[in-house]
Parts: sequence; structure tokens; C-alpha cells
Amino acid sequence: MTRRKSAQRDIMQTYIENEQKEFVPLEPQLVPVEKYNRKICIIKPETKHESVHIPVILSESGLKETVYNDFYIGDDCDIVIVAGCGIHNDGSSTSEHSGVHRFFVGKNSRVKYVEKHYAEGDGNGERIMNPSTEIYLEEGAYMDLDTLQIKGVDSAIRTTKAKLADKAVLVIHDKIMTHGKQYAKADFTVDLDGEDCSANVISRSVARDSSNQLFISRINGNSRCTGHTECDAIIMDNASVSAVPEITAGCVDASLIHEAAIGKIAGEQLIKLMTLGLTEKEAEEQIVNGFLK
Repeated sequence: MTRRKSAQRDIMQTYIENEQKEFVPLEPQLVPVEKYNRKICIIKPETKHESVHIPVILSESGLKETVYNDFYIGDDCDIVIVAGCGIHNDGSSTSEHSGVHRFFVGKNSRVKYVEKHYAEGDGNGERIMNPSTEIYLEEGAYMDLDTLQIKGVDSAIRTTKAKLADKAVLVIHDKIMTHGKQYAKADFTVDLDGEDCSANVISRSVARDSSNQLFISRINGNSRCTGHTECDAIIMDNASVSAVPEITAGCVDASLIHEAAIGKIAGEQLIKLMTLGLTEKEAEEQIVNGFLK
């Protein structure tokens, strides 16, 4: 049996009205909508304190799907969008979900986007998730992207691309934990095209057992702008982690910084918690949980 949950309101025809209860469609100004199966969510200008939820659950072994969602957010909005995918695979075939999301954020709007991935199952079939995100921020727009993957996903490739106009701000927090023989790749590309725009890309990850992680972050400063990318990873057991931060300045007034740190849990941290009565394993879990908050 396949079970897919969607928001109470069909995203294909979701129009969030403001106090005047008058719908005015937001014209796509950057990229046209493709004609294939793509769901569209249009948020009316000046919409405040509303939220959109797009959960998906796959419970059939061997099921593979790709979903497309476009969000057109009008000017002067302040909204929250929550997406989540869960895979339950008790069989021997691969289950795979790929979510392709595009965000077109209008002038002076604020958007918080939260995306969480989780997988489980007693079978030996793989559980795969490959999310893809495109972000287009108009003048003065602000977007906070918060992504989390903490358990059960055997393979994940996350691709995120963003383009920023004048005075736009993008903040990304990406958190990943892998274990067993899992593989996770996060690939970010941010084009700082507008004057006085800024981006901050922060990744925190924990790699356990024999898992493998790859973090790639590219920030292109094409104007007077500021950009910062940071990757911090805890490596444990026989895991491997690669961090590839890249910054490119195409303007003399671009200010760009990159940081990367990979290491094991410090012994003094473990000892301190163990003196409070925790076992070594409990101390490790406490440190990992705090690191990924």
C-alpha cells in the first residue's frame, strides 16, 4: 500500500488571501513554469503569519517518485513553509523520493522554509532521497532555509541553487547525521548578483560508522556583497567527510569568507560529562545532539 499525505488544501490551487479577501495572481518574473506535472502555490502580496505544509510519506517498497512544487510569494509577505518526507521500507527493493522545489520570493518578503527527512524499515531495500531546491530572491527579500536529515536515509544528494537581487538576504542551516554505510552529499551554489545582498551558508554534520559525507559550497560574489560559508563536522568510527568550500569574487567590493573544520569529539568534553555521571556513550550522544541543534 502506498500512502502519500498532502496539505489539507491542494497546493496546485493554493491561494492565501489577505484581509481584503481579494486574490491577485503574482506574475512569474524570473523563470517560466514548465509544462510538466508541477504544483504551484501562489501567495498573495502582504500575506502575514500564514503557513503551508507539504508532507509526503512513502510506505511501499520499490516505489520511486519525483514531485515538483513552485512557490510564488508576493511582495511584503511573512510566511512559513514546511516540507517533510518519510520513507518506510520493509521490503528488498529501493524506495526513492525526489522533491524539486522552486521559490520565487517577492520584494521585501520574509520566508522561513523548513525541510526534514526521515527513513526507517526492517527490510534491506535502500531508502533514497534526492531533494533539489532553487531560490530566487527579489530586492530586499529574506529567506531562511533550515534542512535536517538525521536518520535512516541510505543515500541523499541535496542540490541547492540561489540567485539574490539587491539587498536580498539568504541564510541556510543544513544539518545531517549519517551512520552505517550511508552516503550524503550537499551541494550549494549561491550567486550574489544584487548590490548589498548577503548569504550565510552553515553546515553541521555527524558521520558515524562507515558512512561517507561530501559538502560542497560555492558562493559567487558578482557585486558589492557579503558572503560566508561554514562547514563543521564531527567524524566518528571509520567514517569519512570531505568539505569543499569555494568562494569566487567577480567584483572588487565583494567580501567573501569560507571556513571548514572536521574533527573527532574532544576527549575533555567526554570526561567532563562522564564526571557528571554519564557513560561514555551517553556523553557522546549528548554532545552530538547539542551539536546538531
